[in-house]
Amino acid sequence: MTDDLKELIERARHIEMTPDQLGEQRRSFAYGNTHIENERITREMVAALDKKLHSSE
Repeated sequence: MTDDLKELIERARHIEMTPDQLGEQRRSFAYGNTHIENERITREMVAALDKKLHSSE
């Protein structure tokens, strides 16, 4: 592992994501994994379901 990579990893360990960033990451992960299996899944579908699932928080 290069020194540059080690430094980037160390810096990444200290990043605190905002709730909006966490939500975007969650939706992106869900979309990426479901779209592989079913091309009819859209980002809009994932966003709508995420909103429904997390609306009570």
